[in-house]
Amino acid sequence: MSDATAEVVILGPGQGAQQVGMGRGWRDRSPAAAEVFATADRVLAGAPAFGGTSLSALCFEGPADRLNRTDVSQPALYACGVASWRALVAERGPLRIRAAAGLSLGEYTVLHLAGAFSFEDGLRLVATRGRLMQEAAERSRGGMVALIGADEAQAEQVCAGARGGGVLVCANFNAPGQIVLSGDLAACGRAVEVAGSMGLRATALQVAGAFHSPLMQPAADGLAEALAKVEVHPLRAETWSNVTALAHLPNDPELLRRRLVEQLVRPVRWSQSMVDLIARVRSGGTAASFLELAPGTVLRGLMRRIDRSCEVNSHDQPPQPAATPAS
Repeated sequence: MSDATAEVVILGPGQGAQQVGMGRGWRDRSPAAAEVFATADRVLAGAPAFGGTSLSALCFEGPADRLNRTDVSQPALYACGVASWRALVAERGPLRIRAAAGLSLGEYTVLHLAGAFSFEDGLRLVATRGRLMQEAAERSRGGMVALIGADEAQAEQVCAGARGGGVLVCANFNAPGQIVLSGDLAACGRAVEVAGSMGLRATALQVAGAFHSPLMQPAADGLAEALAKVEVHPLRAETWSNVTALAHLPNDPELLRRRLVEQLVRPVRWSQSMVDLIARVRSGGTAASFLELAPGTVLRGLMRRIDRSCEVNSHDQPPQPAATPAS
């Protein structure tokens, strides 16, 4: 199969993949990517979270403490992922999306590319989502804890032993042996101790709040209102839900909206999603390249723990041109 008709599986990174300088290589190389950033700057001009700075300037120049804010990083990641995709299509020619999945925020990136909503509508949605999550985090004083080496039953045991009268739940099933807990700060502190007593490694994460937990319910309520105002189109490619670890129904916009709201308060089942997606793609009998959109290589790393036979090509930066042989 030639590049012009290649089938691809696209993977969209989530919050945490952001880094100062992201997307600049694509902007400098590709007019298609540059147009994405220009549109994002125009749509979000004047957004309070940006403090008078453009989205593209924060992506390319930082500072890191501002780019890492939830209300900035989410629209920045969305724009960067779409920019890298459009640059790839412009360079390679048409690419057919066989399947798509995104980690948390990344689900919005791939939903746009699968045709669910326009780039502008998606950008406004993720900017609203980021703002609502930032506000909920500031009100709730929550945190997250990474467990290494635990399975789901052990993670639930840690939650039960550390929850007390607070909130503590499994929030991310990223890969076998890599589970993240989320809840109030006191419960997260106890979780580190309980995990240690079980012989598990546990590390408190530097995050703004207790994402994918009941403490995000105020954000979920606000997101439901925002989603109700967005036109959602039928999906042109199978796109996986973080909540169910199964493909979204392609022609059920109300259910898709509901799943995106649930995503804020329920666990991200990334590992299970990848297992189901890979099986579905391989059962189709056609070859498909797995492409991780910019920025970073987080999803490629997780795939090595989920299924080492599945090779993911990351597109954090444009490929370097081949060197010209010396004469």
